[in-house]
Amino acid sequence: MNTVKSLKTVTKHVQPLVEAALEDSGGLLRLAPNWVPRSFLQPGKRLKLHPDDLYAYGLNRGGIDERWFASTTPAANENRTPDEGLSYCVAGKRRFTLHQAVAECGGAIVGDRIWRKYKRWPVYSKFFDNMGPIPHHMHQNASQARLVGQEGKPESYYFPPQHNNVGNNFPYTFFGFEPGTTKEQVRQCLANWNKGDNGILDLSKAYRLKPGTGWLVPPCILHAPGSLCTYEPQWGSDVFGMYQSLVEGREVPWSLLVKDVPRKYHRDLDYLVNQLDWPGNVDPKFKDHHYLEPVPVADTRKEGYVDRWIVYGTVDGEQLFSAKELTIDPGVKCTITDQGAYGLITVQGKGTMNRLTLDCPKLIRFHDLTEDEVFCTEPAARQGVVFENTSAVEPLVMLRYFGPGANPDAPAVGAHRRNKF
Repeated sequence: MNTVKSLKTVTKHVQPLVEAALEDSGGLLRLAPNWVPRSFLQPGKRLKLHPDDLYAYGLNRGGIDERWFASTTPAANENRTPDEGLSYCVAGKRRFTLHQAVAECGGAIVGDRIWRKYKRWPVYSKFFDNMGPIPHHMHQNASQARLVGQEGKPESYYFPPQHNNVGNNFPYTFFGFEPGTTKEQVRQCLANWNKGDNGILDLSKAYRLKPGTGWLVPPCILHAPGSLCTYEPQWGSDVFGMYQSLVEGREVPWSLLVKDVPRKYHRDLDYLVNQLDWPGNVDPKFKDHHYLEPVPVADTRKEGYVDRWIVYGTVDGEQLFSAKELTIDPGVKCTITDQGAYGLITVQGKGTMNRLTLDCPKLIRFHDLTEDEVFCTEPAARQGVVFENTSAVEPLVMLRYFGPGANPDAPAVGAHRRNKF
């Protein structure tokens, strides 16, 4: 079996390789697993990564608790490897980054509209998988992130049942603040940073997490994600600020609060408090405005498959990303047409996608190549991709996420309450 170590890395002039791979596969690119560690979190052990490889980057780097999908975004980790966070395409015995493929082939990969506006694939998705909760944190908006040469980061969550047979230590997520919370209360929490638990969760509200549901989270909204394994379509940025000083007895350093803040504001408590979207954080109808449940795209169950919206809605009136979950019954073949490029991960079963094999692995070594992840170009998506479940016993289930504006027909938040199928 090929492994990452057996592949030759190509760093430039990849267009001929890309074009040959697309011709062979029917407009698709095979992607290798893309593992990312986090030094301040404990792995939840549901990514199917072999337990001996959880600290493959070294104990000092922290455990691997994330797998990134179709990413052209570097991970913002201290002491990171040069290509950390970047997805690699695999073509025979060679590999090259999706970033390089997009840079050289442009609209033939991501579509002309996205290429003209962004000159890149501006989104990515991941599984994040932790034993316990993540610190209460926010992601800067576009104007705030621009001050440090970065981009803002809205994001979304979906909790795939296939990766959540156990909820781990704390399957609840805190969002925002209780209505009536004041800026002075939050400022005092920051002032108490070095006194232990700064008490910011005392001002917030937790929601129990349920597999098969999700949330849409705009920038500048505080959130402390719980311990379900989470599929997370998001904007292509890794900015954040941690507002909680102690999590499960572990220190959160001040540097993680201010890592994406201009240096002159690193001790400016008022600036840090005012980074937050106050109306959004104290919204008394927060769940109504952010909670998601799957919505079928159409009534196709009798045909042996169902495609469902799992991430939808807009951020400041703009659709920045969206996602679907496709489930195909054993032995069924179907053609799925989409309006934009997408990254796909297989979470159950086996089958084919045009001329590529799909096979959801049971256990993955750090250097293994798998057959569960694919990038579908916009031309192939528009033409229609043929999926077939080759199993006789279990469904074939795939998650796929899309770039900005790809699905103008996607529902609005709250659509699950009006679902007619």
